[in-house]
Parts: sequence; C-alpha cells; structure tokens
Amino acid sequence: MKNLGKNIRLLRHQKSWSQEEAARQLAISIPAFSKIETGVTDINLSRLEQIAKLFELPVTELLSIGTARSDADSETLVKLNIKVRNRELELADLQKKVIELYEELRQVKVTI
Repeated sequence: MKNLGKNIRLLRHQKSWSQEEAARQLAISIPAFSKIETGVTDINLSRLEQIAKLFELPVTELLSIGTARSDADSETLVKLNIKVRNRELELADLQKKVIELYEELRQVKVTI
C-alpha cells in the first residue's frame, strides 16, 4: 500500500494540490488523506475508485504508476481488453434479442 500512497502523492503534486484540497474533493479529513498517502491506512475499493476518478485515471493505472510492465504483460492486457469488448458487444446483442422477443410475445398476447 505504500507504493499506492506514493502514487497518490505524486499525482497530487502534479496537480499542485495541497492535501487539504485533495481531501476536500474526496470529502475526507486531511489526516485521513495523509494516512492514505503514507500507507498507514488501507483503502477499500470504493475509495480507490474515488481517488482514481479524482485524478481521471483508471484504477489499474493508479495502482501501476512507477511499475514496469513487460511487453508480454502488455500484450496479454490488450488481448484481454479485446475479449472483454467482444463479450460486451455480444451481451448487448443478446439483450436486444431478448427485448425483441418480449415485444413479439406481447404482440401475440394482444392478438389472442
């Protein structure tokens, strides 16, 4: 968690924000934010998502700032992202089909 805290501090400095400004935007106290930056406090997923949103980054990038990623890892991530996108498209198509079938069923019930 200390690396995460360092990443958060680095991002805060890049934005030229004080701890007070960052804490205010997260609706937490300054000491609570300081504990996050120093790694004293473990943060939950919702807080992690909130911090990532504050810095306009995906959570994965917030966690990986300053860590080297191998080409193989990057390639795997790209492939997995493509698979996820394809599954999302398939899901959207299936949802459309379900809606169409419900509409057809409703039409059949109306005519009966």
